[in-house]
Amino acid sequence: MKTKIMITNEAKKIIEENPVAFATVDGENKPNVIGIAYVKVVSENQVLITDNYMKQTEENLKQNNNVCLAAWDKNWNGYKLIGTAEYFTAGEWKEFIEKMPENKGLPAKGAILITVSKLIKLG
Repeated sequence: MKTKIMITNEAKKIIEENPVAFATVDGENKPNVIGIAYVKVVSENQVLITDNYMKQTEENLKQNNNVCLAAWDKNWNGYKLIGTAEYFTAGEWKEFIEKMPENKGLPAKGAILITVSKLIKLG
């Protein structure tokens, strides 16, 4: 039986209160990394990201849904999250991101729900 990953309160604070690096890989294993300003922890093993301007990331997710995120604070305390992503253009998660105050005035094209399979403390 696989152990369920749990995002701790410490990890949640670092993930939600700092910029996050978000890495994807296309179908030919070419990597892409971008910076994300807002990530929401929505369950003990899931985080939600808004796609406002992620053309390459969206294309990569269609080809390969394996992702990695890294977040750290000013004291270099941080976490790496490895998991799989689902992209939503309608439904519950799309509505959730549209209502987030952080997305006011932004396109909120899609919601990316990441199920974390590995959480690694950095530093």
